[in-house]
Amino acid sequence: MITPTPTPSYPPKPSPGDRVAVVSPGAGLPELFPRPFELGLERLREEYGLVPVEYPTTRKMGTTPKERADDLHAAFADPDVKAVLTSIGGDDQITVLPFLDRELLRANPKPFFGLSDNTNVLAYLCNTGIVGYHGGTVMTALGRPGAMAPLTADSLRAALFTSGPYELRPAERFNDIDRDWADPATFAAEPPSVPGAGWTWVNADRVVEGRSWGGCLEIIGWLLMADREVPRDLSVFDGGVLFLETSEELPSGEEVFRTLRNMGERGLLRRFSALLTGRPKTWSLDRPNSPQEAARYAAGQREAVLRAMRTYAPDATIVFDVDLGHTDPQVVVPYGGVIRVDGPARRITVTY
Repeated sequence: MITPTPTPSYPPKPSPGDRVAVVSPGAGLPELFPRPFELGLERLREEYGLVPVEYPTTRKMGTTPKERADDLHAAFADPDVKAVLTSIGGDDQITVLPFLDRELLRANPKPFFGLSDNTNVLAYLCNTGIVGYHGGTVMTALGRPGAMAPLTADSLRAALFTSGPYELRPAERFNDIDRDWADPATFAAEPPSVPGAGWTWVNADRVVEGRSWGGCLEIIGWLLMADREVPRDLSVFDGGVLFLETSEELPSGEEVFRTLRNMGERGLLRRFSALLTGRPKTWSLDRPNSPQEAARYAAGQREAVLRAMRTYAPDATIVFDVDLGHTDPQVVVPYGGVIRVDGPARRITVTY
Protein backbone atom coordinates (compact mmCIF):
# COMPACT_ATOMS: atom_id res chain seq x y z
CA MET A 1 0.00 0.00 0.00
CA ILE A 2 1.05 3.62 -0.51
CA THR A 3 0.46 7.03 0.95
CA PRO A 4 -1.35 9.03 -1.76
CA THR A 5 -1.38 12.70 -2.56
CA PRO A 6 -4.35 13.80 -0.40
CA THR A 7 -6.17 15.85 -3.02
CA PRO A 8 -5.73 14.95 -6.70
CA SER A 9 -5.69 17.93 -9.05
CA TYR A 10 -7.34 18.33 -12.42
CA PRO A 11 -4.76 18.46 -15.23
CA PRO A 12 -5.00 21.07 -18.01
CA LYS A 13 -7.46 20.24 -20.81
CA PRO A 14 -6.74 19.93 -24.53
CA SER A 15 -8.31 22.16 -27.17
CA PRO A 16 -9.48 21.27 -30.68
CA GLY A 17 -6.44 21.01 -32.92
CA ASP A 18 -4.22 19.55 -30.19
CA ARG A 19 -2.36 16.26 -30.39
CA VAL A 20 -3.57 13.45 -28.09
CA ALA A 21 -1.90 10.13 -27.38
CA VAL A 22 -3.70 6.84 -28.11
CA VAL A 23 -2.12 4.02 -26.12
CA SER A 24 -2.82 0.38 -25.28
CA PRO A 25 -1.55 -0.22 -21.73
CA GLY A 26 -3.93 -3.17 -21.37
CA ALA A 27 -3.94 -5.04 -24.69
CA GLY A 28 -3.03 -4.15 -28.27
CA LEU A 29 -6.43 -5.22 -29.60
CA PRO A 30 -6.35 -2.70 -32.47
CA GLU A 31 -4.07 -5.24 -34.17
CA LEU A 32 -6.84 -7.85 -34.09
CA PHE A 33 -9.84 -5.54 -34.61
CA PRO A 34 -8.78 -2.55 -36.72
CA ARG A 35 -12.32 -1.50 -37.77
CA PRO A 36 -13.56 -0.03 -34.46
CA PHE A 37 -10.10 1.41 -33.80
CA GLU A 38 -9.88 3.21 -37.14
CA LEU A 39 -13.46 4.43 -36.75
CA GLY A 40 -12.62 5.80 -33.32
CA LEU A 41 -9.54 7.60 -34.64
CA GLU A 42 -11.60 9.07 -37.47
CA ARG A 43 -14.13 10.47 -35.02
CA LEU A 44 -11.37 11.89 -32.84
CA ARG A 45 -10.18 13.81 -35.87
CA GLU A 46 -13.45 14.81 -37.50
CA GLU A 47 -15.90 15.18 -34.61
CA TYR A 48 -13.54 16.36 -31.87
CA GLY A 49 -10.88 18.08 -33.96
CA LEU A 50 -8.02 16.28 -32.23
CA VAL A 51 -4.87 14.77 -33.75
CA PRO A 52 -4.30 11.19 -32.50
CA VAL A 53 -0.71 10.05 -31.98
CA GLU A 54 0.08 6.32 -31.80
CA TYR A 55 2.95 4.54 -30.06
CA PRO A 56 4.90 1.29 -30.62
CA THR A 57 2.50 -0.87 -28.56
CA THR A 58 -0.76 0.81 -29.58
CA ARG A 59 -1.52 -1.75 -32.30
CA LYS A 60 0.63 -4.64 -31.12
CA MET A 61 -0.44 -7.70 -29.16
CA GLY A 62 1.95 -9.57 -26.87
CA THR A 63 3.99 -6.58 -25.73
CA THR A 64 5.78 -6.57 -22.40
CA PRO A 65 4.60 -4.57 -19.41
CA LYS A 66 7.74 -2.42 -19.63
CA GLU A 67 7.11 -1.62 -23.30
CA ARG A 68 3.61 -0.45 -22.44
CA ALA A 69 4.90 1.59 -19.52
CA ASP A 70 7.46 3.18 -21.84
CA ASP A 71 4.67 4.29 -24.15
CA LEU A 72 2.79 5.85 -21.25
CA HIS A 73 5.95 7.70 -20.21
CA ALA A 74 6.51 8.95 -23.75
CA ALA A 75 2.92 10.16 -24.02
CA PHE A 76 2.96 12.02 -20.71
CA ALA A 77 6.43 13.48 -21.20
CA ASP A 78 5.74 14.91 -24.68
CA PRO A 79 4.79 18.58 -24.21
CA ASP A 80 2.91 18.60 -27.52
CA VAL A 81 0.55 15.82 -26.36
CA LYS A 82 -2.32 17.30 -24.34
CA ALA A 83 -4.30 14.21 -23.30
CA VAL A 84 -3.92 10.41 -23.22
CA LEU A 85 -6.69 8.09 -24.43
CA THR A 86 -6.64 4.30 -24.29
CA SER A 87 -7.65 2.07 -27.18
CA ILE A 88 -9.42 -0.47 -24.95
CA GLY A 89 -8.87 -2.47 -21.77
CA GLY A 90 -7.24 -5.86 -21.22
CA ASP A 91 -6.52 -8.13 -18.26
CA ASP A 92 -2.88 -7.78 -17.17
CA GLN A 93 -2.37 -4.04 -16.80
CA ILE A 94 -1.58 -4.58 -13.12
CA THR A 95 1.81 -5.89 -14.31
CA VAL A 96 2.54 -2.51 -15.91
CA LEU A 97 2.28 -0.58 -12.63
CA PRO A 98 5.71 -1.55 -11.22
CA PHE A 99 7.38 -0.06 -14.30
CA LEU A 100 5.67 3.34 -14.05
CA ASP A 101 7.64 6.40 -12.99
CA ARG A 102 5.46 8.28 -10.52
CA GLU A 103 7.60 11.39 -10.53
CA LEU A 104 7.58 11.62 -14.34
CA LEU A 105 3.80 11.40 -14.40
CA ARG A 106 3.40 13.86 -11.54
CA ALA A 107 5.63 16.36 -13.33
CA ASN A 108 3.60 16.06 -16.56
CA PRO A 109 -0.08 15.81 -15.57
CA LYS A 110 -2.51 15.13 -18.41
CA PRO A 111 -6.10 13.91 -18.71
CA PHE A 112 -6.11 10.12 -19.02
CA PHE A 113 -9.19 8.33 -20.36
CA GLY A 114 -9.89 4.62 -19.92
CA LEU A 115 -11.98 2.02 -18.14
CA SER A 116 -12.06 -1.71 -17.40
CA ASP A 117 -8.42 -2.85 -17.01
CA ASN A 118 -7.42 0.82 -17.16
CA THR A 119 -8.75 1.08 -13.61
CA ASN A 120 -5.16 0.13 -12.70
CA VAL A 121 -3.62 3.25 -14.25
CA LEU A 122 -6.51 5.44 -13.09
CA ALA A 123 -5.91 4.36 -9.47
CA TYR A 124 -2.18 4.89 -9.93
CA LEU A 125 -2.69 8.40 -11.30
CA CYS A 126 -5.12 9.26 -8.51
CA ASN A 127 -2.49 8.28 -5.94
CA THR A 128 0.04 10.34 -7.89
CA GLY A 129 -2.16 13.43 -7.52
CA ILE A 130 -3.79 13.45 -10.97
CA VAL A 131 -7.54 13.31 -11.62
CA GLY A 132 -8.28 10.80 -14.39
CA TYR A 133 -11.39 9.96 -16.40
CA HIS A 134 -13.20 6.63 -16.33
CA GLY A 135 -14.59 6.15 -19.84
CA GLY A 136 -13.90 7.34 -23.36
CA THR A 137 -11.94 4.45 -24.86
CA VAL A 138 -11.29 4.68 -28.60
CA MET A 139 -12.63 1.28 -29.67
CA THR A 140 -15.79 1.10 -27.55
CA ALA A 141 -17.00 4.67 -27.02
CA LEU A 142 -15.59 6.39 -30.11
CA GLY A 143 -15.63 3.31 -32.36
CA ARG A 144 -19.26 2.41 -31.77
CA PRO A 145 -21.00 1.09 -34.92
CA GLY A 146 -23.42 3.44 -36.65
CA ALA A 147 -22.66 6.58 -34.69
CA MET A 148 -21.56 7.54 -31.23
CA ALA A 149 -24.40 7.43 -28.73
CA PRO A 150 -25.38 11.09 -28.10
CA LEU A 151 -25.07 10.70 -24.31
CA THR A 152 -21.56 9.26 -24.75
CA ALA A 153 -20.48 11.90 -27.27
CA ASP A 154 -21.71 14.82 -25.15
CA SER A 155 -20.16 13.54 -21.93
CA LEU A 156 -16.81 12.81 -23.60
CA ARG A 157 -16.75 16.24 -25.23
CA ALA A 158 -17.41 17.93 -21.90
CA ALA A 159 -14.78 15.84 -20.12
CA LEU A 160 -12.18 16.50 -22.82
CA PHE A 161 -12.62 20.22 -23.32
CA THR A 162 -14.39 21.79 -20.33
CA SER A 163 -13.78 22.27 -16.63
CA GLY A 164 -16.57 22.45 -14.10
CA PRO A 165 -19.87 20.78 -13.26
CA TYR A 166 -21.65 18.46 -15.69
CA GLU A 167 -24.99 16.89 -14.81
CA LEU A 168 -25.40 13.23 -15.69
CA ARG A 169 -28.76 11.99 -16.88
CA PRO A 170 -30.08 8.47 -17.35
CA ALA A 171 -30.19 7.01 -20.84
CA GLU A 172 -33.60 6.86 -22.47
CA ARG A 173 -32.45 3.78 -24.40
CA PHE A 174 -29.42 1.50 -24.02
CA ASN A 175 -27.71 -1.36 -25.79
CA ASP A 176 -26.38 -4.48 -24.08
CA ILE A 177 -25.87 -6.85 -27.03
CA ASP A 178 -22.48 -6.90 -28.72
CA ARG A 179 -21.85 -7.81 -32.31
CA ASP A 180 -18.74 -9.38 -33.79
CA TRP A 181 -16.09 -6.75 -34.57
CA ALA A 182 -14.59 -9.10 -37.17
CA ASP A 183 -17.81 -8.96 -39.21
CA PRO A 184 -17.99 -5.87 -41.50
CA ALA A 185 -21.79 -6.00 -41.27
CA THR A 186 -21.50 -5.02 -37.61
CA PHE A 187 -20.50 -1.49 -38.62
CA ALA A 188 -23.20 -1.01 -41.25
CA ALA A 189 -26.04 -0.34 -38.82
CA GLU A 190 -26.90 1.13 -35.45
CA PRO A 191 -26.74 -1.35 -32.52
CA PRO A 192 -30.12 -2.54 -31.21
CA SER A 193 -31.41 -0.79 -28.09
CA VAL A 194 -34.13 -1.11 -25.48
CA PRO A 195 -35.85 1.50 -23.29
CA GLY A 196 -34.03 2.48 -20.13
CA ALA A 197 -35.79 2.42 -16.77
CA GLY A 198 -33.86 5.27 -15.15
CA TRP A 199 -31.86 5.12 -11.95
CA THR A 200 -32.91 3.40 -8.74
CA TRP A 201 -32.10 5.21 -5.48
CA VAL A 202 -31.56 3.85 -1.96
CA ASN A 203 -31.20 6.12 1.12
CA ALA A 204 -31.89 9.13 -1.07
CA ASP A 205 -32.64 11.53 1.78
CA ARG A 206 -29.37 13.45 1.69
CA VAL A 207 -26.85 15.26 -0.50
CA VAL A 208 -23.34 13.80 -0.76
CA GLU A 209 -20.44 15.62 -2.38
CA GLY A 210 -16.97 14.16 -2.33
CA ARG A 211 -14.00 12.77 -4.18
CA SER A 212 -14.53 9.70 -6.33
CA TRP A 213 -12.73 6.36 -6.35
CA GLY A 214 -13.49 2.91 -7.76
CA GLY A 215 -13.82 1.60 -11.30
CA CYS A 216 -14.20 -1.94 -12.57
CA LEU A 217 -15.04 -4.16 -9.59
CA GLU A 218 -12.97 -7.10 -10.80
CA ILE A 219 -9.87 -4.88 -11.16
CA ILE A 220 -10.43 -3.33 -7.73
CA GLY A 221 -10.49 -6.86 -6.33
CA TRP A 222 -7.19 -7.66 -8.03
CA LEU A 223 -5.57 -4.47 -6.74
CA LEU A 224 -6.65 -5.37 -3.22
CA MET A 225 -5.25 -8.89 -3.57
CA ALA A 226 -1.93 -7.56 -4.88
CA ASP A 227 -1.90 -4.78 -2.27
CA ARG A 228 -1.43 -2.13 -4.94
CA GLU A 229 -2.67 1.47 -5.12
CA VAL A 230 -4.84 1.29 -2.00
CA PRO A 231 -3.95 4.13 0.39
CA ARG A 232 -2.66 3.23 3.82
CA ASP A 233 -4.81 5.92 5.38
CA LEU A 234 -8.37 4.97 4.43
CA SER A 235 -9.65 8.23 5.93
CA VAL A 236 -8.88 9.88 2.57
CA PHE A 237 -12.09 8.20 1.37
CA ASP A 238 -14.27 9.60 4.18
CA GLY A 239 -17.39 11.20 2.76
CA GLY A 240 -16.39 10.26 -0.77
CA VAL A 241 -18.30 8.70 -3.65
CA LEU A 242 -17.48 5.12 -4.62
CA PHE A 243 -18.36 4.07 -8.16
CA LEU A 244 -18.26 0.46 -9.32
CA GLU A 245 -19.21 -1.52 -12.41
CA THR A 246 -18.65 -5.03 -13.74
CA SER A 247 -17.22 -6.27 -17.01
CA GLU A 248 -18.37 -8.37 -19.97
CA GLU A 249 -17.07 -11.43 -18.12
CA LEU A 250 -20.34 -11.27 -16.17
CA PRO A 251 -19.16 -12.13 -12.64
CA SER A 252 -21.80 -13.96 -10.62
CA GLY A 253 -23.79 -12.23 -7.94
CA GLU A 254 -21.97 -14.28 -5.34
CA GLU A 255 -18.60 -13.16 -6.71
CA VAL A 256 -19.74 -9.54 -6.60
CA PHE A 257 -20.90 -9.98 -3.01
CA ARG A 258 -17.65 -11.62 -1.93
CA THR A 259 -15.53 -8.85 -3.43
CA LEU A 260 -17.66 -6.21 -1.71
CA ARG A 261 -17.59 -8.21 1.51
CA ASN A 262 -13.80 -8.21 1.45
CA MET A 263 -13.82 -4.48 0.78
CA GLY A 264 -16.09 -4.15 3.79
CA GLU A 265 -13.82 -6.27 5.97
CA ARG A 266 -10.92 -4.08 4.83
CA GLY A 267 -12.83 -1.08 6.18
CA LEU A 268 -13.34 0.50 2.77
CA LEU A 269 -17.10 0.53 2.26
CA ARG A 270 -17.98 2.38 5.45
CA ARG A 271 -15.72 5.26 4.44
CA PHE A 272 -17.85 6.28 1.45
CA SER A 273 -21.09 8.21 1.82
CA ALA A 274 -22.45 7.24 -1.59
CA LEU A 275 -22.11 4.42 -4.11
CA LEU A 276 -22.84 4.70 -7.83
CA THR A 277 -23.18 1.34 -9.56
CA GLY A 278 -22.99 1.05 -13.31
CA ARG A 279 -25.71 -0.72 -15.24
CA PRO A 280 -24.39 -4.29 -15.28
CA LYS A 281 -23.40 -5.90 -18.52
CA THR A 282 -25.78 -8.86 -18.85
CA TRP A 283 -24.91 -10.24 -22.30
CA SER A 284 -21.68 -11.27 -24.00
CA LEU A 285 -20.62 -13.19 -27.08
CA ASP A 286 -19.66 -16.05 -24.76
CA ARG A 287 -22.90 -15.82 -22.77
CA PRO A 288 -25.71 -14.60 -25.04
CA ASN A 289 -28.37 -14.43 -22.33
CA SER A 290 -32.04 -14.28 -23.21
CA PRO A 291 -33.94 -11.20 -21.97
CA GLN A 292 -35.24 -13.25 -19.05
CA GLU A 293 -31.77 -14.54 -18.16
CA ALA A 294 -30.36 -11.03 -18.44
CA ALA A 295 -33.01 -9.67 -16.10
CA ARG A 296 -32.29 -12.40 -13.55
CA TYR A 297 -28.57 -11.69 -13.75
CA ALA A 298 -29.06 -7.93 -13.19
CA ALA A 299 -31.43 -8.58 -10.27
CA GLY A 300 -28.93 -10.97 -8.71
CA GLN A 301 -26.14 -8.44 -8.93
CA ARG A 302 -28.30 -5.71 -7.40
CA GLU A 303 -29.21 -7.96 -4.48
CA ALA A 304 -25.53 -8.81 -3.97
CA VAL A 305 -24.65 -5.12 -3.76
CA LEU A 306 -27.52 -4.41 -1.36
CA ARG A 307 -26.59 -7.37 0.84
CA ALA A 308 -23.02 -6.15 1.21
CA MET A 309 -23.94 -2.51 1.74
CA ARG A 310 -26.60 -3.36 4.35
CA THR A 311 -23.86 -5.09 6.33
CA TYR A 312 -20.95 -2.68 5.93
CA ALA A 313 -22.41 0.72 4.97
CA PRO A 314 -26.14 0.66 5.70
CA ASP A 315 -26.54 4.44 5.63
CA ALA A 316 -24.78 5.09 2.32
CA THR A 317 -26.77 6.53 -0.57
CA ILE A 318 -26.82 4.07 -3.48
CA VAL A 319 -27.73 4.75 -7.10
CA PHE A 320 -28.20 1.75 -9.40
CA ASP A 321 -27.95 1.57 -13.20
CA VAL A 322 -25.86 4.66 -13.81
CA ASP A 323 -24.61 4.67 -17.42
CA LEU A 324 -20.95 4.17 -16.60
CA GLY A 325 -18.51 1.41 -17.47
CA HIS A 326 -19.26 -1.52 -19.77
CA THR A 327 -22.49 -0.10 -21.10
CA ASP A 328 -23.79 1.81 -24.12
CA PRO A 329 -24.27 4.76 -23.84
CA GLN A 330 -21.38 5.43 -21.51
CA VAL A 331 -20.79 8.59 -19.51
CA VAL A 332 -17.36 9.70 -18.34
CA VAL A 333 -16.77 9.78 -14.58
CA PRO A 334 -13.87 11.70 -13.02
CA TYR A 335 -11.51 9.46 -11.03
CA GLY A 336 -10.34 11.32 -7.97
CA GLY A 337 -12.52 14.26 -8.97
CA VAL A 338 -15.64 15.65 -7.35
CA ILE A 339 -19.08 14.06 -7.66
CA ARG A 340 -22.29 15.46 -6.12
CA VAL A 341 -25.09 13.00 -5.44
CA ASP A 342 -28.30 14.86 -4.62
CA GLY A 343 -30.77 12.30 -3.30
CA PRO A 344 -33.81 14.56 -2.72
CA ALA A 345 -33.50 16.04 -6.21
CA ARG A 346 -32.45 12.71 -7.80
CA ARG A 347 -29.52 14.40 -9.53
CA ILE A 348 -25.87 13.40 -10.08
CA THR A 349 -23.37 16.09 -11.02
CA VAL A 350 -19.73 15.37 -11.80
CA THR A 351 -16.95 17.92 -12.02
CA TYR A 352 -14.76 17.60 -15.09
